[in-house]
Amino acid sequence: MPSAIRFPVLCGATVALLVGISASAWTQGHTVPLEIVHGKPYVSIFVNGKGPFRFVVDTGTGAQAIVTPELAGELSLPTIGEARLTDPTGVGSERSPIVLVQAISVADVTFTGVSAVLHALPREDADCQGLLGFTLFRSYLLTLDYPAQRMTLAVGSLVPDGGFNVLPIRIQEGVPVFTLHLDGVQVDAQLDSGGIGLSLPQPIAARLHFDVNPELFANSESVATRFQIKAGVLGADVSAGRYTFVHPFVEINPVFPLANFGACPMQNFTITFDQVHLLVRFDAREHQFHLSALPTLLRLLNTPPPGPSRPSLVPVG
Repeated sequence: MPSAIRFPVLCGATVALLVGISASAWTQGHTVPLEIVHGKPYVSIFVNGKGPFRFVVDTGTGAQAIVTPELAGELSLPTIGEARLTDPTGVGSERSPIVLVQAISVADVTFTGVSAVLHALPREDADCQGLLGFTLFRSYLLTLDYPAQRMTLAVGSLVPDGGFNVLPIRIQEGVPVFTLHLDGVQVDAQLDSGGIGLSLPQPIAARLHFDVNPELFANSESVATRFQIKAGVLGADVSAGRYTFVHPFVEINPVFPLANFGACPMQNFTITFDQVHLLVRFDAREHQFHLSALPTLLRLLNTPPPGPSRPSLVPVG
């Protein structure tokens, strides 16, 4: 399931800055440890030479970065514009400031002139100071090695192999999208390291057979809407290239039009993204996996927050 608050779209920004990369970064194989919590990757970084700070590596975020108001205040980050955050429903939006980060350093690579959205993080990331978005790494091969718990930034390119390990992607609003195959149906799915489980849009799920019929699973909300999510055990396998999830536990999302391949399925792989050539590579020791119900902790994180929802949120589904 996508995180309770998502940032897949950054549009309408009044200021857009290109990210610069320091000359010393142009060597191969810069690696940093990943902290993996319930499949979700966290990394220590330095911001404007200070830190370390704990950030989520979120391929499901199209912004270059997101920083919390607390970190922006601590570092006196200047406001340079405004972003309009939306979700795929198109029924509402939220405006947030854009702040200028002079330098973000991770894995001995320094990105300069980063435009970061100022926004609070979801409750499960309350001990983090921000997110690193997918587009920040567009000039590098980004490898999230979940089994070895490390992230690598390298210079190079992936080579197609006929769809076994290396698959085509497209980038939609700054987020990588690839194709899943299930029960004779091809489904576009976001590769979302900041999400949680394997989520299917409601219209697709309505066409499929389930071994365990979907039931109410969680209440969630995005930047503009609040909605309920059902979950069940799919009566078919889900495949990506040569890899298969056998009759997986899936969530059904009434809001988002694409499937979401989140942290729990991603944690089985070493995944390398090549944004320049629009390719992604999956590597794993096994070819079949079983995706069961999400950990109890993750389910609790998606229960309704104490108190009423924000009145600006529109109920959907």
